Amino acid sequence: MNQNVVKRLPALSGTSGWEAISNRSVPVQSLDDNVSADWLIIGAGFAGLSAARRMSQMRPGEKVIVLEAGEVAKGTSGRNSGYMIDVPHNLSSGEYSVASECVTALEIAQNRFAISFAAAAAAEYGMSKRTFDPSGKINAAATARGMKLNAKYGQSLKGINEKHQFLDTREMQDITGSSYYLGGLYTPGAVMIQPADYIRGLAEGLSQKIQIFEDSPVLTLGRKDGRWIATSRFGSVTAPKVIICVNGHIEDFGHFRGRLMHIFTYASMTAPFKKEAGYETWALLPADPMGATVRKITTDQGSRIVIRTRFTYDKTVQVSDKRIAGIALEQRHSLEARFPHLTGVPFEFSWAGRLCLSRNHVPAFGEIEDGLYSACCENGLGTVKSTLAGVMAAELASGAQSEQLEKFMDQPKPTRLPPEPLAWLGVNAVIRLQELRAGREG
Repeated sequence: MNQNVVKRLPALSGTSGWEAISNRSVPVQSLDDNVSADWLIIGAGFAGLSAARRMSQMRPGEKVIVLEAGEVAKGTSGRNSGYMIDVPHNLSSGEYSVASECVTALEIAQNRFAISFAAAAAAEYGMSKRTFDPSGKINAAATARGMKLNAKYGQSLKGINEKHQFLDTREMQDITGSSYYLGGLYTPGAVMIQPADYIRGLAEGLSQKIQIFEDSPVLTLGRKDGRWIATSRFGSVTAPKVIICVNGHIEDFGHFRGRLMHIFTYASMTAPFKKEAGYETWALLPADPMGATVRKITTDQGSRIVIRTRFTYDKTVQVSDKRIAGIALEQRHSLEARFPHLTGVPFEFSWAGRLCLSRNHVPAFGEIEDGLYSACCENGLGTVKSTLAGVMAAELASGAQSEQLEKFMDQPKPTRLPPEPLAWLGVNAVIRLQELRAGREG
């Protein structure tokens, strides 16, 4: 039997505030036997659980098993900012670029397909508005350059007849309670999620139809007599077809090596504070993609601010506590510049999350070996892109045919990166220059 040994497993960097304030209602169940299934899905994030849900819809009588290396929502899926965005949002560009009319129309249609799939799941599994909120989002500008970027973005949205609304300084202050922002650009199609609650709600809803084994990392994956065998610490799963939904960790399974960029981004969440000026909840993206993403959430315990800044390119699976603490100090300055009245409110949680980009901004998708499928590399918008890739992988693996799948398949493979250390030096240099250019947007 030819098999691949998975030498690196996912690791946690800091404590995600989203996961820490989330509650799970079912105990962890780990794989402790040698079992068979009709379908094996590796990874219980946005892609993996979306693939499992779609498979259960198409093949309701067949056995689906999902293996998750850690606990559901503690990994990357519970560490993002929680934006499900429908309009163009290209993080690898210096601005939120809108491509040709045809390409942009397809991207928006795909994003909205994914959001619709997630909305149906949220409704079916009884998720609250705090977990899944179709509130829209605001691109906030704190500088003259940011205002120009918003104006350019708004003009491009107008050119494709997409709804949007410009907000002035007073409106931004009414929303946020801060005089920091000069203006904003509101788009109504985004959904704001509590990512850990959403993933846990999705997993718990699916548990009536499929089996999810947590703390069950795949250590080897090989093929024998036409069937795939995935071994974990205390058991194995044998299945004729496997869908790998592990984002950048697909390289550790022996595929797409030298073609994916592993980017860490960093976030902090304040302790709860009492009601103050501004709306109870709002969601701001920076006018410059390298600026600060800022959200306000309100629960029974009070309000919190979540701020995300900084990107680093790393080949590791984990970054140090020292780096997280250092960036948290920078985030402290960003927070207090926006909300000086919160000077005495500490950060309760700080963490890093790992995302994956390809040089040509395409996913690592498709049938990569006989009966082995990849739904990886979300290109910085994992909530939507990974949901879409998971659904498409389930349809591809099951032999389903759809116009959506046909269009999704019509794209190239990730292109090769320059050799190391040139890639590390080049990518980090570009990131740092763009962050410096963002200035007060960060």
